[in-house]
Amino acid sequence: MSEQQPSTEQQPAPTFSIEKLYVKDLSLEVPHAPVIFLEGTEPTVEMRVGVAQQKLEDNFYDVALTVTVTAKLSDERVLFLNEVTQSGIFRIANVAEDDVKLLLGVACPNILFPYAREAVSSTVTRAGFAPVLLGPINFEAMYQAQQQQAEAAKA
Repeated sequence: MSEQQPSTEQQPAPTFSIEKLYVKDLSLEVPHAPVIFLEGTEPTVEMRVGVAQQKLEDNFYDVALTVTVTAKLSDERVLFLNEVTQSGIFRIANVAEDDVKLLLGVACPNILFPYAREAVSSTVTRAGFAPVLLGPINFEAMYQAQQQQAEAAKA
């Protein structure tokens, strides 16, 4: 009499990897150059951040982090406008769908942000301005707020 062995098939291990990091878009506008460089006042700097995801094919996703920095003088003239879209292709396999959404909305932007921050600082410096040093962003809080807005819109 033969005993049946219990099935020991293992689930494939979860995979999360960076396949490619790249700058998708980079722009800088200095609309009032060169006279703007003669201004001695400190600008007001505003920052906007957006995250977009796109599934490329099985287990591959493109995540784009767009950072827009606008510096204005007290009379509302724009000193400069800098926008960078830092993107990455990520491989995510054998992960639950809710966790995939969390990785795309939190982990991937956290990986991309230092690259976007460096691109902003470098571009603004090359334009002749003092570097803009962007502070950290809580992408988890942004993700949760977006989820709450989506749920409120459904209701």
